Amino acid sequence: MDLSDEFAYLELRKTLKEDLNLADIDQKAELVRAGAHIQTRWGVIVHYTRRFPLGMLGAIIVGAFVIMAIFADFIAPHDPVQTNAPYSLMAPNSHFWLGGDMMGRDLLSRLIHGARISLAVGLTSTFVGGTIGVALGLACGFLMGWFDLIVQRISDVMQALPLLVLALVMAASLGPSLQNTIIAISIPLIPDIARVVRSSTLTFREMPFTEAARAAGMTEWRIAIRHVLPNMLAPLIVLATAQLGSAILTEASLSFLGLGVPAPHPSWGRMLSESAAEYVRQAPWLVIFPGLFISAMVFGSNLMGDALRDLMDPRQRR
Repeated sequence: MDLSDEFAYLELRKTLKEDLNLADIDQKAELVRAGAHIQTRWGVIVHYTRRFPLGMLGAIIVGAFVIMAIFADFIAPHDPVQTNAPYSLMAPNSHFWLGGDMMGRDLLSRLIHGARISLAVGLTSTFVGGTIGVALGLACGFLMGWFDLIVQRISDVMQALPLLVLALVMAASLGPSLQNTIIAISIPLIPDIARVVRSSTLTFREMPFTEAARAAGMTEWRIAIRHVLPNMLAPLIVLATAQLGSAILTEASLSFLGLGVPAPHPSWGRMLSESAAEYVRQAPWLVIFPGLFISAMVFGSNLMGDALRDLMDPRQRR
């Protein structure tokens, strides 16, 4: 080896060594960014707060409403359905912090108990629609054939209509009640879940681990429950969180139109409906505060859903 070749060889080793060092530095930075150095629960909370500040804000908002709904009987200062004529349309004061409505009921107490109605309808509708959608999606992905064709065509018809329009048709047919409102919102949520699950099932059913389970003698339904479904949990959680806000907003819209939860149960949408036409100028707080509660709940669930999407889907990470 002459001098020029030896010099080129040394330069190549130096360049490779620098590249390896840079790779080591990038790897450590990525580990720190991923939170691999965190050892305490408080450290995990701080890490994800810094990484997803808007998502943490949404989780705090949703968590506050959940606590409000669970402990409504203890938090609410007054009975939400008790009328008191002297306090009719009373402006916010030390006795009624957010004012009184047209029947002298405490608006704050009604809003706190209304969170229970909204979350009950939203969570139950999302769970029922998601459960049916998961079952249909798995069945379509594994059975295929005429069953898949019929379900997909029905889904096309349902998805051609907006969620609110389809829920209005269902609610008008069933009548106003808590159970009917849940049914009216659950059914339009099924096609979106079913489409996502079917698409994932068609992908996972051809994976090597699925072929190995099938070769070991497992039935198709056992493969679907034990191997395919657990691999879909991340996108399902993200989709369910996004649909929670839509379900709550739809419930408020149905109640506003008189097709949701009937009186005397406190519902945010019904509060707006009772106050918007007649008392918006005389008592604007009857419209402002229910609207703020609805907006905050939907806004918080959407922020939390966006953060979960970025966290669980590597393709969406920035």
